[in-house]
Amino acid sequence: MGSERRERMKALGARLRGLRADAGLTGAALAQRAGVGQPTVSKVENGRMVPSVDVLGRLSRALELDEVSSREVRDLLVAVEAAADEPDTGEASGDLASVGVVLDDVVRSARLIRSFQCVVLPAMLQSAEYARHVFDSAPNASPEAVGRAVAARVERQSLLYEPGRESVFVLTEGVLRTWPGSPALMLAQVDRLLAVESLSTVRLGVIPWRRPVPVMPRHGFTLCDRETAVVESFRGERVVDDVPQVAAYEDLFSRFEEAAVFGSEVRELLLQVMADFRDLDTPATR
Repeated sequence: MGSERRERMKALGARLRGLRADAGLTGAALAQRAGVGQPTVSKVENGRMVPSVDVLGRLSRALELDEVSSREVRDLLVAVEAAADEPDTGEASGDLASVGVVLDDVVRSARLIRSFQCVVLPAMLQSAEYARHVFDSAPNASPEAVGRAVAARVERQSLLYEPGRESVFVLTEGVLRTWPGSPALMLAQVDRLLAVESLSTVRLGVIPWRRPVPVMPRHGFTLCDRETAVVESFRGERVVDDVPQVAAYEDLFSRFEEAAVFGSEVRELLLQVMADFRDLDTPATR
């Protein structure tokens, strides 16, 4: 990352650390009050992670900041994000553990997750090998950093099994047929989708190629409860918490959801996709 952004991250972290000290709280106590992981507090305070708007709000409320201090830390976050597009002139860190961390934090605190994807499988549904290809495609990816990122992504998926949470995923059929690696990798990946689809906490829908999409999709997005939307792109993730914008994404999701098939129809479609990959994986006889 650019040196200016790194310095701004450190400034934000140092200010939050000072406010925590003023409040007489340990990092663990602040994390518990804010409903975030202790590693999140540590990484933010040490300038190694950019908090999402949601996480910063949780920390601010847990610290019982007044309006002046709340505005100050929000402005520091805006300054960090304003430096996001600077080129990195130093050594590549290869630290992919921060990739997806914005979505990770928001997802952990949400009880209702709704995700629409039109190119890549949702992070919470990716097998380890599929995720490895996702992270391998990032600039300056080192094997060690990719391994850490894959482990973090797989760990996040435990949320799918927690009672009291609901996850709804809607994909285009193109997602299932846009594949990295090998047909064997996709056979294992689609088999995982079949297993996840059977969970009582998950609804998985696919918009078949034979149906028109209600709106031309331009990117994927994830709705967390009814408060935020995380928009994903090649450059990273952007958290949207403006009420009208979140409502617009909710409307889009509903339209994609109505076009999708679920239940027995989606299982039949997944089995057909597996059969197609099995054909690709079998050498043609001459």
